[in-house]
Amino acid sequence: MNHWKWLAVLALGLSGLVWAADLPQSLRGATPVSDSAAPPPMAQYPGKGKALPRELAYQPPLIPHKPTYPITLKRNGCTGCHEPSRAAKMKATPTHPSHFDAAGELDDGYYFCKQCHVPQQTVATAAN
Repeated sequence: MNHWKWLAVLALGLSGLVWAADLPQSLRGATPVSDSAAPPPMAQYPGKGKALPRELAYQPPLIPHKPTYPITLKRNGCTGCHEPSRAAKMKATPTHPSHFDAAGELDDGYYFCKQCHVPQQTVATAAN
């Protein structure tokens, strides 16, 4: 009976080799994982106070600066400049009135600005 066990193991092993040959190939092709490309160039932002044109009718405004202002449960960093009462002084786009509730507070549904508003950045591509 031992020779049947060996034949079964051999058959399973050979079928595994055939199956392994049909595995999907990596998008990297034959490039080993240890090889790495140069990092992408740093993003360039248009600058604070420069409104960017919208491409679609109901597109939320794009953010023309780094989106590094913190938004936590206790504080929304965007309101420091975009609160309607401060926006003109800060040369910023005021938060749209639809984002406020009846009491004049920022509506919870609009609290996390970066759900809809994305930074506009220009990344120069490296010559290949």
